[in-house]
Amino acid sequence: MFKKAVDAKSQQRLSGADRKKLKRTVRERFPAVSDADIDLLLPPKAEISVAKYPNRILVYGLEGDCPLFFDADGRGSEIFPTVYALWKVPDLLPAFILKGGEVSRYVLGGADLMFPGIYIPPDGLPSFSAGEPWAVKVPGNPAPIAVGSTTMNSTEALKAGLRGKALKICHYYRDTLWELAENCSIPNAGFLEDVVFEDPALYSATPASESFEDNSSAGQMTAMTHESTGDASLADGAAPISDSAPCTDHSVVNEVGELVNSAMADLQVTENASGCDSNVDDQHPLSVEDVDSLLDKCLLQALHTTIKDKDLPMLGSILWSSHVLPCRPSGVTLDIKKSSYKKLSKWLQSKSTGGLISVKEDKHKKEATLVSVNRKHLEYTSFKPEKKKVDNNEQSAKNISGEGQSEKTLDVVELYKASTHVNPILAAVGAETGKLYTAPETSQIVFAYIEKENLVKQTNKAIVVLDATLCDALFKGAIKKGTTYPTEIHKKDVGQTFINRMQAHIGVTRGNDTVVRKGALKPIQIITERRQGNKKVTKLSGLESFLIDAEALASELQKKFACSTTVSELPGKKGLEVLVQGGVIDDLGRLLVEQYGVQKRYIEVLDKTRR
Repeated sequence: MFKKAVDAKSQQRLSGADRKKLKRTVRERFPAVSDADIDLLLPPKAEISVAKYPNRILVYGLEGDCPLFFDADGRGSEIFPTVYALWKVPDLLPAFILKGGEVSRYVLGGADLMFPGIYIPPDGLPSFSAGEPWAVKVPGNPAPIAVGSTTMNSTEALKAGLRGKALKICHYYRDTLWELAENCSIPNAGFLEDVVFEDPALYSATPASESFEDNSSAGQMTAMTHESTGDASLADGAAPISDSAPCTDHSVVNEVGELVNSAMADLQVTENASGCDSNVDDQHPLSVEDVDSLLDKCLLQALHTTIKDKDLPMLGSILWSSHVLPCRPSGVTLDIKKSSYKKLSKWLQSKSTGGLISVKEDKHKKEATLVSVNRKHLEYTSFKPEKKKVDNNEQSAKNISGEGQSEKTLDVVELYKASTHVNPILAAVGAETGKLYTAPETSQIVFAYIEKENLVKQTNKAIVVLDATLCDALFKGAIKKGTTYPTEIHKKDVGQTFINRMQAHIGVTRGNDTVVRKGALKPIQIITERRQGNKKVTKLSGLESFLIDAEALASELQKKFACSTTVSELPGKKGLEVLVQGGVIDDLGRLLVEQYGVQKRYIEVLDKTRR
């Protein structure tokens, strides 16, 4: 985001109202911040300026000092602290700890943070959601080196085997935003020009024995983490992290550690180290034959337990991440690249050749789709699915999975607000006129009024006699001039007629986010058209109504369909449009239904290439 230097379009001081708004936004965005921290970052009597950039980014800082916050979208919803702010308040954000100082070279080079480059504690990573702001730290150095937003939640990360991109880096030490400060500074001597190591001051203030014990335990933990993650690389195109690389990067500390180790041999300092080695030795690497066998077993387990015929057809990527991987044994890493098939599509094609499943492959996208399952196949009928024992760890994992699933779950509710026509009815029964009601609640209000005023016809209980108030609420302004107002109405028509006289709203909930909008819900539009001869492009719009992040969806589509994607603003409208290269109209609709919970009735599809 700040890799290249861009000149600001304008810069001005914040007014008193804007200062209060900024502090309120910071307090809401970062719940861990205290009032004292806010006063430290944004002193009450200091002048605060805002710089506007062509890419809609706003940068807030103290005049004559350093930038402290930046607004990534210019709307106040994606405010991040700079490294200068994090150096003043290090605990402002939760932080991922790198495996070692050498890993920081990639982050400071502009690469996003990958899960293999993160140190995983023995009890696992804490729970997090997609799109959350997190910082990045080096072990042994309390000052963060970068800040970004998570690309997936903790449940998805566990399903992916802690592989792939963890953090989309927005700002890092020594980028152009860091250089905006009039006096660029560093928090400690561990910050070098292109890499960050542990703070030497912490080691000089720590007794040698304690330093060695901490270093030894950190080295053991790094070895265990490297064993679990394999030879995964930090970033696309980046060199893999060597398992032999120590967590500490200063030879002086290692030499001191060796001297202390020899001097303290009688104190059994190596007892913990031997225990750690035994744990590592227990995790034997699987052979190619073992991986092939485990793949088949996980597929059969998934076909028996989680894959239903109504879910088909299913993309191979969804089959792998949502069904096959969750069926692997606990503590085992399953990697298709370590099998004899090397690719997911080849493995599925081999199972299709054997008759167990039916697979269709798209030659352009090179992704296989599971079409059907032969549940009478001998391999299927002879397999007995395992019943997993639920222990405390699995139960907590299920709880995390439920939280992640709730974030993907979409809930659309039709709501109604009182208009001037029906306000007398609500006032008569003591209902709030400014509140939003569901359809059943709205019907209950009108029938409560009917019961209160005893308007049910005595000779025919199915008929309601209209008094002046109820007649005006139901028909005033809706009856043509010269037409007589009705005096009676059937009970079955009362509720819907009353609802039609109220203002319609739509409530959309996804996870913990809820938005209520006036009027009907506009559907998502998927349009495919031709450009430049025979090239096809697919456009998506209307994602904001369903609380779908256009940037995150574009990134996901780019990986899933192996094509380029762009996000742009719609001309003359509020909202963003995602442009996907290729005619993927059917796959996009299926993905919105399966992964984002959008009902088909809210998706409009238009293929202009067939005209």
